[in-house]
Amino acid sequence: MTALTDGLGWLFARPEPKVTFGLLVRAMLSDAGKKNCWGMAEHAGLPNPKRFQLLLRDGSWDADVLRDWVRGYAASGLADADAALVMDDTQAIKKGIKSVGVARQHCGLTGQIENCQVMVMLSYASAHGHAFVDRELYLPKAWVGDVDRCREAGVPVGRQARTKPQLAVDMLGRAMADEQVTFRWVVADAGYGRDPGLRGFCHDHVLSYVLAVPVDLPLCGARGEPTRPDVLLADTPPDAWEQRSCGHGSKGQRYWDFAAHAVTVKGQHPAPGFAHTLLIRRALTAKVTKDHPEGIHEVAYFLVHAPAGTPVPAMITAAGLRWNIEDDNRCGKDQLGLDQYQVRKWNPWHRHVTTSMLAHAFLAVTRAGLGKDLTEPADPTAPPPKRPTRTPLPAPRDAS
Repeated sequence: MTALTDGLGWLFARPEPKVTFGLLVRAMLSDAGKKNCWGMAEHAGLPNPKRFQLLLRDGSWDADVLRDWVRGYAASGLADADAALVMDDTQAIKKGIKSVGVARQHCGLTGQIENCQVMVMLSYASAHGHAFVDRELYLPKAWVGDVDRCREAGVPVGRQARTKPQLAVDMLGRAMADEQVTFRWVVADAGYGRDPGLRGFCHDHVLSYVLAVPVDLPLCGARGEPTRPDVLLADTPPDAWEQRSCGHGSKGQRYWDFAAHAVTVKGQHPAPGFAHTLLIRRALTAKVTKDHPEGIHEVAYFLVHAPAGTPVPAMITAAGLRWNIEDDNRCGKDQLGLDQYQVRKWNPWHRHVTTSMLAHAFLAVTRAGLGKDLTEPADPTAPPPKRPTRTPLPAPRDAS
């Protein structure tokens, strides 16, 4: 870890913040009970949190430059041709109204409306491991429309309203432009899969995806007839289901019943040479609930966009990669202080979260390298080796 943080000294103009940065990263990786500035300063043996606060609040360094380095570091250390870029959002519950982006909005942590900040995260997930590679802070419309409030919180001038899927597209674009990032799939839950803009971006740039979608997504069946996911579920014959694992979980292999239907998305054609498939996942056993005392099978729907002829098992494996970002969110919050910051403004927020991402990537890459003959350079200042890249992206097709 010391070699890693010392090698990133080029981020800073002076030696003092370089040393403080190293202390901060080690404190995030420590067993300190609290990963805010006070708790980490105590663990680091500092008399007070001022050094950490100054580094995050007033330091002269660029969190986006560190973000780009972390993305390359994680993607190189975990590289795999079948990897996925996985997107999701997570929340940090906060008090007051001063923290940048805070508002009363839906919080996935509690399933209720909470006073919280929402961060959209992007993970790189492969057979070797998974780690965060990008982040964006979601600004509700109430913030974007309040110039004075944004100025006080340090939000860059001209920052426009962006939906969560739009922020995810921004992060996808940065990953695609990074030659160190090799991947096959884009994966996300229904909050992103329902967005036509995100799907259109993937179609235009010939990206394969497995996106969870809502039950009422407008589709066309194999003969062009209008349909939707829940209708296709009702029409699925018993012998069409196949039991398969979509990956290894904390309790072993995660087995479900799967069925696949050839579909097209109403108003959105796949990329040339690609096809759409609706993948239906059904729990093996029925769950008894108050509304369904006789039992009901949990069902989820995934829209797949992939080269024609892609085997269904490959789609199922890709769908299972989405769970990795939930593990990343949990690890980031429980172990690395991802949401324990005590900062209110734009730059400090990005600095804290990106530093936590660095700590997380270090764990993932180290774990992936255990027992292997690593070829990555030990010196983090050295450029990582070139990885095979995908074929050049074609120009977006005319939407008309």
